[in-house]
Amino acid sequence: MSDAQAPMGAPGDIINWPMLKVHYRTDPEAIAALLPPGITVGKEPNVNLTVYNFPVPDVPEYGVVTTVNADFDGVEGEFTLGYGIDQESAIFISQETNGQPKYPCEIDYHRLGPMVRAKCTHQGYTFLEFDGMSEGPTDTGDEFVQNEWWIKVSRAVSIGGPATGYDFPPHVVHVASKYGTAWKENVQGQLVLRDSPWDPLASKLPMREQLSAYLWWPIFLDRSVTLSKPLDPEAFLPFADTISGSRWPGVNGAPGK
Repeated sequence: MSDAQAPMGAPGDIINWPMLKVHYRTDPEAIAALLPPGITVGKEPNVNLTVYNFPVPDVPEYGVVTTVNADFDGVEGEFTLGYGIDQESAIFISQETNGQPKYPCEIDYHRLGPMVRAKCTHQGYTFLEFDGMSEGPTDTGDEFVQNEWWIKVSRAVSIGGPATGYDFPPHVVHVASKYGTAWKENVQGQLVLRDSPWDPLASKLPMREQLSAYLWWPIFLDRSVTLSKPLDPEAFLPFADTISGSRWPGVNGAPGK
């Protein structure tokens, strides 16, 4: 254990809300099927889920982030499939500006004493639930850098027929973040994935083993969001149709097809 102190602050201040982080192992081929050509499966076929409540920029935003371990241009990182959030004002500008795959989602996330609960619902489908108990503080570990991959792309204007090109071809957006850990608590609990045509975690990224769950109070040390290299535009075309504002595959934005 380090000599870190438990988070303190004004009662009710949401800046002190921890993030719930859950990691599980899936099949490498399942991840590969979701990655556009040019982005490859990481060393460990893991799915990473983060449920949070954080001020963006100064009002509460409840959200759930889904990433998979994936490498790009020789750098290890995580490909982001979606940011499901309850704050509509942040969705479209984030997609347009940075390619951040945000979409609307209802999030129920709280703790009461050691109890930790989360539930994520989109278009009436509850696709993720977690119920657990905190086991108390654990080692905060070292500072670390996280590389996250988003996709910025704009299909060609088209009315009455399929778009066959791009107004802006697909480029990878590199999000490099440096974190420390103010406080961390391991959580003993169970992640449950439920079938949903809108957020097909259960079917497209089936859980083979739950690896860890913990509450995390991050220290934000540095962050950059930069336009990286382009992807093959023809090879990317099958990945251009997605569900809602996520990177889940769809046909003309329709789920389950």
